Amino acid sequence: MTLKICVAQLNYCVGDMPGNAQKIIDAARAAYADGARLLVTPELAICGYAAEDLFLRASFIEACDDAVNRVARELAGLKGLTVIVGTPTHGNTGRGDEAAGGLRTKSMAVQQRHNAARVLREGEVIATYAKRELPNYQVFDERRYFTPGQGICVFEAGEGESAVRVGLLICEDAWFEEPARLTKEAGAELLVVINASPFHVGKGNEREVMMQNRVRATGLPLIYAHLVGGQDEIVFEGRSFALQADATLAGRAPGFKENMFQAQVERAQAAIKIIATTEPERGDDAELWDALVLGVRDYLGKNGFPGAILGLSGGIDSALVLALAVDALGADKVRTVMMPSPYTADISWIDAREMAHRLQVRYDEISIVPEFDAFKASLAGEFKGLPEDTTEENIQARIRGVFLMALSNKFGSIVLTTGNKSEMATGYCTLYGDMAGGFAVIKDLLKTTVFRLARWRNAHDPYGTGSAPIPERIITRPPSAELRADQTDQDSLPPYDVLDAILTRYMENDQGVECIVAAGFDRAVVERVTRLVRVNEYKRRQAPVGIRVTHRSFGKDWRYPITSRFRS
Repeated sequence: MTLKICVAQLNYCVGDMPGNAQKIIDAARAAYADGARLLVTPELAICGYAAEDLFLRASFIEACDDAVNRVARELAGLKGLTVIVGTPTHGNTGRGDEAAGGLRTKSMAVQQRHNAARVLREGEVIATYAKRELPNYQVFDERRYFTPGQGICVFEAGEGESAVRVGLLICEDAWFEEPARLTKEAGAELLVVINASPFHVGKGNEREVMMQNRVRATGLPLIYAHLVGGQDEIVFEGRSFALQADATLAGRAPGFKENMFQAQVERAQAAIKIIATTEPERGDDAELWDALVLGVRDYLGKNGFPGAILGLSGGIDSALVLALAVDALGADKVRTVMMPSPYTADISWIDAREMAHRLQVRYDEISIVPEFDAFKASLAGEFKGLPEDTTEENIQARIRGVFLMALSNKFGSIVLTTGNKSEMATGYCTLYGDMAGGFAVIKDLLKTTVFRLARWRNAHDPYGTGSAPIPERIITRPPSAELRADQTDQDSLPPYDVLDAILTRYMENDQGVECIVAAGFDRAVVERVTRLVRVNEYKRRQAPVGIRVTHRSFGKDWRYPITSRFRS
């Protein structure tokens, strides 16, 4: 009367088909020994999400096929176990695909690819389902790679009285009414949705609400299987969950960590009830911190970097990046360098030393004064009679970039840049200077969020690396690039609360100038800010990749031309 289902909420790596297959095999064996008879893996688990243009390589799809076949072979002896494996496929994988594509030659069929799932049992593929609804917005490009499926997939999991007819959907399918409705009409008693849905703040609740809508429309209980881990600029937070047939929450897996989420499906007469454990909800800032930590850890870990190095200035941005890096990697894998200039205030290096001491990371000081003087002397003839301006400021930033990259080259650690979203938006940063590095940790955090998150971290110690790591003065002093005497950020930018409010409306929510002005903002300030966003596109194109944590970042979901005369 009971079917135990296990969701393999695991951290899969793009392109590591042998490693991902082994994860699935190990998970299946452990789940089977614990009584599970249905193992569910997330969307495209066999190859990781998203493989981008690797999907266009026939050899990549073939390697995925080989890996799925290996999973089937190695689990063949587990009698009664059904395994759902997310994988790309080619050819006809769904009923009615021919109708979608018309008459097809063999060569045309090979060219068609599907975002699909294989259903395995005792060494055989008993069903294949191709995703019907392909997202093509924000960070998604699925129509570039895949052909929509036209079929449905309903199969039986479990044996005897415990058997349940399972309807399979893939991610975006469940955001539309028709796939779930057709699946129910085909006899499904339980919806299982496999997913790869990138994190942004608030996304977890959005998913649960949308799936509750799907449950209400169909009257079917639902299990939502999600992956976890960082992949370049995107993070997947896990948080798989289950909903009862009345749309109430039956259980939820923890976020930002691997988990074998178990759900027990019980049948009482015609009704199905799900029993599972529920991880408590966490606040937005806690999830935001976890997303950034996971993004750093996986970017370095999956790409083989032995550690990280960053310029520690005594300012708020580098302080936050340091705290994140230590939580992600441990103090022994993080190195900091303070590079004072003629304009560095004493309190900057005092606070930088203090923070490095609190977190027990390596800290070095390398003055840029000799190099700065040498540059000015070499250019004295060219600059004769001209006042100092941003040219000399940028020289200082570029000297620091050279030092950090030299240390990176010599010792192999990746340089973590410390620029935030407000700076990226307005170009308040230096190409080949503070933008020089390999990974932009807080690239998607507005400055006001940087301050808020710094205070959150000082009040919490989620990874046990030390409480209150950021000296209070770093948070309370006016921010400054310290590239000229008595400089503050507000010499060049509006107050950050005003700036960030405008950027949220203009950049993240696509509001135009007139709309923003109508909301009460000064027209001159709005026009200045939006102009800065437009003219600095060329800088952002040359910035390192960074972690996406909002619904719109300066990454895959921001694709504006550098050359354009359009004014919003």
